[in-house]
Amino acid sequence: MGDLRMVDTGGVRLACRVTGDGSAPPLVALHSLGEDGSSWDETARRLAGRYQVYAPDMRGHGESDRCPDYSFELMRDDVLRLLDTLGFGAVTLMGHSMGAVVAYLLAGERPERVSRLVLEEPPPPVRVDPPRFVTEEDRSRPASFDWEMVAAIYRQRGDFDPAYWQTLAAITAPTLIVAGGPGSHIPQDAIAKMARTISDCRLVTIEAGHLVHEKRPGEFEAEVAAFLS
Repeated sequence: MGDLRMVDTGGVRLACRVTGDGSAPPLVALHSLGEDGSSWDETARRLAGRYQVYAPDMRGHGESDRCPDYSFELMRDDVLRLLDTLGFGAVTLMGHSMGAVVAYLLAGERPERVSRLVLEEPPPPVRVDPPRFVTEEDRSRPASFDWEMVAAIYRQRGDFDPAYWQTLAAITAPTLIVAGGPGSHIPQDAIAKMARTISDCRLVTIEAGHLVHEKRPGEFEAEVAAFLS
């Protein structure tokens, strides 16, 4: 779904699905680890009457470039360059899981570029215990993503920078956090702490586990639409 475009962000080419009326304000949606922009197709369809939704494949995913290096910060910089290339000022920014980390880093470090922020099941800056690693068996399996990217993100998640809490505190955009409840592997108490750290934040729980917008799309869209309106 959506018009697939290749956008050169200054050395890294990102595939980006674009859905909705070009005269509508932009909403940029960032996917989770191992997914691509198509994971937002249903949400984009539901929001297309009010927004033009841009759903990029982040570096190392889908149709976007494989790169020598990966990190949340490099993905954040890719998204900033995507906004610059497309000529956008402040946008509505939405992210799921890994994409939510990229989104909150961007919103905290470049607050003038984000007018509203939606974080679905955002991993909090706490250590993952036990840490996850990419195995040789993993690497032997064909995938629509770069296993080196997964390994890099696992390493970063396993030892999150505690300075990310200061980044969260620096967010000025009105923010909605959608948590998945007890069925999620993300610690819900830490998500609640994130919501308290962001100055203007609403926290809602939709008990769908980690994949809220995929398992409960109607309820997810209703919460997002109410927040954005």
